[in-house]
Amino acid sequence: MRIKNSNVYSASAVRSGGWLLLASALLCLGLTGCAPGTHTAYVTLPTSNAVAAYRIRDYNGAFTGIVGSPYLAGQSPGAVLVSPSGKYVYVANRIDNTISLFRINSQIGSLTEIFPRTATGLDPAAMVMNASGSLLFVVNEIASSISVYSINSGTGALSPVAGTPVSTTPNPVALAVTPSGNFLYVVNTNLGAIFGYSIAASGGLQLVPGSPFISDVGAFALTIDPNNHFVYVANATANTVSILAIATNGALTHVAGSPFAAGTTPVAVAVSNNGQYLYVANEASNNITEYSIAPDTGFATALTGSPVTSGTAPLFLVTDPNGNFLYVVSQTSKTIASFLIPPGSGELDSTASSTTTSESAGGMSVSRQ
Repeated sequence: MRIKNSNVYSASAVRSGGWLLLASALLCLGLTGCAPGTHTAYVTLPTSNAVAAYRIRDYNGAFTGIVGSPYLAGQSPGAVLVSPSGKYVYVANRIDNTISLFRINSQIGSLTEIFPRTATGLDPAAMVMNASGSLLFVVNEIASSISVYSINSGTGALSPVAGTPVSTTPNPVALAVTPSGNFLYVVNTNLGAIFGYSIAASGGLQLVPGSPFISDVGAFALTIDPNNHFVYVANATANTVSILAIATNGALTHVAGSPFAAGTTPVAVAVSNNGQYLYVANEASNNITEYSIAPDTGFATALTGSPVTSGTAPLFLVTDPNGNFLYVVSQTSKTIASFLIPPGSGELDSTASSTTTSESAGGMSVSRQ
């Protein structure tokens, strides 16, 4: 098990791509007189019914709170998404059964809520948006349904899509949409299975033939590679990860060797922006397992030195839009740790830029600017 703390960047990090961050760090020391860039992140605080806002430094992943943060939301905010335009933030309020819409101040990143809130089904547990930012999908865990909303590009306002919500089996917990926007996949923990839906231009959903597709016991979270080829699923009870190939009609088939053993209680999965690496958060073993992805088969092979130690009970993984960092959100230790993703090796390096939250976080989303 590896622990890396790079207050000074290691030689291996420099050779594998850390040179970019090191160069930026030199800029920030004033060697060229150039200030570092930043972008924003938003973290929900369910107990306080609020959303915390941060500036993240592009060169080292360090967090700084934004003035006025946190901002009041509905009751028990959980899932949070920043629109691709960077203009709006959407927050699912699990007790209110609503979605809050916030406008982002383009200068400082502060939030202003735009009322009224949009109604959902009972317990909106997770949300995902298509790449164009025109559709929002929500799984309602208690209602056992999927809500779909069209998004007004000018105002950010949500409008329910005709024919939705769509009923599904009890206790859907997570969902992901392909980068192409053609298919939506929903995890059902009770069945240990994935339901697939084709997405019409209007946002309407049609069950993919053959659904549901068995993953493994306790399927809990999923992600999709950037090339629309594979679905990766963390199976928390079985302590495994499943890899399923996506057919042209959206049907899923296990690749050879799937599912395979992971750490203890895997609860989150993330694929690097270049599609070369897979990361799995293991809640009970307090670590992140790292894998390289075979581009032809999608199969994942553990990297040398994997796993890397994280905070206590890591529960969320968020890849930065710039592709340089993986953020690990740990609910028990109330921390967000920034890990550098070296493009040449994929082996995570701690940046020593973790931040603490005032309470256990419910969700996190990062903007491009």
